[in-house]
Amino acid sequence: MKDKIKFLIFTLILSCESKIIYNPAPQILPQHIKSIAIKAFTNKSSIFGIEEKLTLKIIDEFIKDGRYNIKSETDAEGIIVGEVKSYIMTPIQYNYNMIPTAYKITLNYSIKMIDKLKNVVLWEENTLTANYIFSDLSLPGGMSEEQARERLWEIIAKDVVKRTVEGFGSVTGVSSKKL
Repeated sequence: MKDKIKFLIFTLILSCESKIIYNPAPQILPQHIKSIAIKAFTNKSSIFGIEEKLTLKIIDEFIKDGRYNIKSETDAEGIIVGEVKSYIMTPIQYNYNMIPTAYKITLNYSIKMIDKLKNVVLWEENTLTANYIFSDLSLPGGMSEEQARERLWEIIAKDVVKRTVEGFGSVTGVSSKKL
């Protein structure tokens, strides 16, 4: 009996002094997903062709990140599908002649990640909003609408990669309002 008590006390002391902590890295995407396809975004806005540039920017950002191979839909294990819902450019500042000098671009979009092998949606966000404010070319540091769009595409592409690589909810720019 004494030996059992000594053994229990010894075990208790060892467990208190040598804490073994196991913190595995979280598995965001299933391990079988090694490559991703980015399907061309659909465009429901009134601006022609913006979905193509956004899709290309997202592909570029995944290539820069390098954690997943970018392949065609037939060869990839995961597919990212997106939709541009609306594009709004609003003047937010005027000069003394009431001519706009600063604008705000708002893009509403949705995106989802599909596990092609299991045919399930891994994550989906339907009400995302991205904004970019810029000054007109008439002001120092100003830019054209096309240059501002390029900056907006960069912001969205980084968010999409971060959501995919670091997990759902890792980006804080999510809007939960209904459209």
